[in-house]
Amino acid sequence: MSGGERIRVMRVLTRMNVGGPALQASVLMRGLDPERFDQRLYTGLVEPGEADYLDLRADDVRAHRMPRLGRSVRPADDARAIASLVAEMRRFRPHIVHTHMAKAGTLGRTAAVLARVPARVHTYHGHLLYGYFSPGKTRLVVTTERLSARLCDRLVAVGTRVRDELVAAGVGRRGQYVVVPPGTTLGPLPDRASARMALGVPGEDPVVAFVGRLTRIKRPDRLVSVAREVHRRVPGARFVICGSGDATAEVEAAAGELPLRMVGWRSDVETVYAAADLVLLTSDNEGMPISLIEAGLAGVPVVATRVGSVGEVVEDGVTGLLGPCDAGELADRVARLLLDEPLRREMGLRARARTAWRFGPDRLVSDVAGIYTSIAEERGWWPVREKEEAR
Repeated sequence: MSGGERIRVMRVLTRMNVGGPALQASVLMRGLDPERFDQRLYTGLVEPGEADYLDLRADDVRAHRMPRLGRSVRPADDARAIASLVAEMRRFRPHIVHTHMAKAGTLGRTAAVLARVPARVHTYHGHLLYGYFSPGKTRLVVTTERLSARLCDRLVAVGTRVRDELVAAGVGRRGQYVVVPPGTTLGPLPDRASARMALGVPGEDPVVAFVGRLTRIKRPDRLVSVAREVHRRVPGARFVICGSGDATAEVEAAAGELPLRMVGWRSDVETVYAAADLVLLTSDNEGMPISLIEAGLAGVPVVATRVGSVGEVVEDGVTGLLGPCDAGELADRVARLLLDEPLRREMGLRARARTAWRFGPDRLVSDVAGIYTSIAEERGWWPVREKEEAR
């Protein structure tokens, strides 16, 4: 390969629902140098009740839709999806297949081997080691991930704790991993009064925001329990829920007795942060939540469960408060911050300063370009001297 030829990268995602994988894929599709990298994005369809990130926030990103690549496991459809991916790989002839998310990771890496794609990369935006499935199904998932990891030149983890938990479970070797945190930006923040008016929230009441999917692993039941206890201690407190999912009806039912405001998915998510006094996360399992990065960029402190790589975004006692997966403990921390405006303001300022330089999109693009460049150098596709230019 001559030094001037572009590296062809085929990016494969299970679906482009609102969340970290879709955001990172969009940042990379927009940000990688087109003179160096020729990219194509392949994705399945979102699930009912989910918002499509491409429609909501990235209509400029071109994607090839593959309906059989969706989240549900159906052996016949999965086999057809692999066959379709193999056919696309043979047409595009990528140098690198980069998969994101569990289902696309398994099918995409299998197809890449069958199509004899030279290099394979997979990003773990989190993992399925606990909290998702029964013990038997979890063992099957872990076995599949162990086998799939052997097919990769590089494994990317969004945080060091995510990497360490995967390595401890026997998924890949530590030397295969590169830690690449997410990178994002946030639109201009409206003023607080305008944001609250847009969301239908009274102007002076303390507001707690939740931004994310309403699904079992995010523990919307715990969210409701926290809201109930905080409402008892801080009667004026209100909760704004930005998102939806298979547990939406459960949360809507609670809205009849609690001050919960359901706003669904919004393209102007910055409005939610501008209206909030703090952001709450109640999950049992996470990778590195984009909502907490966005909260930091908006200068809003966080109360969150100490799971996954949450502690790599939120510095406990400095930019927010972390706690166990217990509604009472989280309610204690929410009430403490709502009743201490100076502490809230100080934590918010620290969060903005800390987040802006650690989680920008340019850093994400540079890190991933560096991974591709190192593979190109190892394979002899690019001379070593082009490394800095490629970034």
